[in-house]
Formats: sequence, structure tokens, C-alpha cells
Amino acid sequence: MSFSQLDYCQYLLSSPNNYTLNNLANHLENVSHDTINRYLTKENFTSESLWQNVKKDIQISENSAIIFDDTVLDKRFGEKIELVRRQYSGTEHRVLSGIGLVNCVYVNPELGLFWVIDYRIYDPYCLCPFSLESIEKISSSDKENSLSVKS
Repeated sequence: MSFSQLDYCQYLLSSPNNYTLNNLANHLENVSHDTINRYLTKENFTSESLWQNVKKDIQISENSAIIFDDTVLDKRFGEKIELVRRQYSGTEHRVLSGIGLVNCVYVNPELGLFWVIDYRIYDPYCLCPFSLESIEKISSSDKENSLSVKS
């Protein structure tokens, strides 16, 4: 059995907690951890890849909103992973080692549905750290993607 980007995206969307390769391999017949690992090593997932996967499913509304949500991806056992640093997690209510992530979410309040449409990984060591300009760039790309939002 082959493994595709669609398989991986569906797994991420349907797994509320456990995003490990082992967990995914345990739930697929004839696909090993190594097969998935080789696939992910070759692929380059970007925010554009995310947009291409969700744009056909978005249900546009005049009353919709775009929400920017920051989170910390817990990497307490990954001190040597690039971008891992000590930072406060609102979910954990404490400081932990993790990677900062900002998600851009399109919300349709009439249907009670939402879609993650963009993201940025926060890199505190970059010469151009995440800022209001980054949010403006994401927002302008949303307009280019023809999403309707109230401002």
C-alpha cells in the first residue's frame, strides 16, 4: 500500500492527541513506521500545502471571522530540536520546552465550523521574528484566497 499527503493530512485532522508515526502506522494496514518516516523526510509541507488541502472544504459566510491562535508544541524531551526553547504554555499553565506556533483559523459562526487556513512557526532567533507584519501578510494572503470576513 502506498502512502500519500492526503493520508497524512487526514490522520492529523482526525487525531486529537497522538500525532506520532508509530500511532499512525498502528492504524494503517500494510504501512510501516519506516514507510511514513521516509515519506515525511522527502516531503516539504508548507502553509500553502495546508491551504490547498482545506480551501475546497471551507464554507464562506458574511459573518465569518479570522482568529490568530498561538500555542506551544510540547517538546519537553527534545532539547536538541531546532526552535525548541523554554516558554509559557497557557494550556499547561507553566513554562515548558516547546516550539511556538501561530495558527490562522477561519470561523463560520453560522455553521459552528472552523478551518485552520495558515500557520507560522515562531523563530525567536530569526532576524524577522513573528510580528504584526506577519499577521498582516497572512491576512492579505487570506484576501488573495478570496475569503470573506468582517473587519
